[in-house]
Amino acid sequence: MRRLSHAAPLQRSTPPNRWQELAEQVLAGHQLSRQEGLEIFQCPDEELVELLAAAYRVRYHYHGRLVQVNFLINAKSGLCGEDCAYCSQSAVSTAPIQKYRLVHKEKILQGAELAAAHQARTYCIAVSGRGPSDQELDLLAEAVREVKRRYPLRICVSPGLLSRQQAVRLKQAGVDRVNHNLNTSARFYPRICTTHSYQDRLATLEAVRAAGLEICSGALLGMGEEEEDVVDLALELGRLEVEAAPINFLNPIPGTPLEGIRRLNPRSCLKALCLFRLAIPKCELRMSAGREIHLGPLQPMGLFPANSLFVGGYLTTPGRDPQEDFRMIEALGFEVVPDGVH
Repeated sequence: MRRLSHAAPLQRSTPPNRWQELAEQVLAGHQLSRQEGLEIFQCPDEELVELLAAAYRVRYHYHGRLVQVNFLINAKSGLCGEDCAYCSQSAVSTAPIQKYRLVHKEKILQGAELAAAHQARTYCIAVSGRGPSDQELDLLAEAVREVKRRYPLRICVSPGLLSRQQAVRLKQAGVDRVNHNLNTSARFYPRICTTHSYQDRLATLEAVRAAGLEICSGALLGMGEEEEDVVDLALELGRLEVEAAPINFLNPIPGTPLEGIRRLNPRSCLKALCLFRLAIPKCELRMSAGREIHLGPLQPMGLFPANSLFVGGYLTTPGRDPQEDFRMIEALGFEVVPDGVH
């Protein structure tokens, strides 16, 4: 019988990891193409870990192991004349939510105290409606000045549509950042809102930038859009070089026109987070509303592309216990951004 040879096995060259190659190109300044964005979204599930590793390489380069915590107050709820199909506060929603006018300064200060207690770096003040009145801007400005005096918090205001003059007033009051989500692509936008346009939203972001404020603008995934819509949105946000991008996953609230839609799965959500990290590499990428529903047990993996999250709940829906999020961050070997770091 012929004896088996003990010679060393044949050396096979390892095929290049296309996701790591793409991450390297992004770190070198490459702007993602539409085709590359679609390839990320269509990544085979068996390559998902490799895609996450590539996204984490970019995340780590700009943000290390730090996680930014954000705390949100819904300072004015409902009473909105817009018809955004996803929103429980819109004019077309019958969801049983609390409705109230802009709260007093003391309530906003109480929220700031909670934000500081939850180790938040950014305190987000949301105001429902098409846009703020002069009186609402005055109240917000007064409250922001007092928050800044008391706490080492960055302030992000989500006030709806803004003119440049209004944005300047917020800047003068001490606001650091304005949130106004594009949510989806220009093509799909008329399917979810008709009372204002995608261009109206872009104009607000341009006014915010012209006023010297940081831009917070992100996505709402799972509304019935196509993969191309998500990619186009990611590329648009990359073009705008937004400082923060909250990625929301539709919570189909009963009473809203989108109450019956449920098209997301945890793997597609992770691929979307990787897409936005590679399209907007430097940004504060935030796992936002709906993560508890759609990422489920895979939530920890979302912090490999994302470096930020909300704790303590959202506009009209609760989140999970903040201590669960802090345990998740610790288990991953990550750290919350220390107080006072800007």
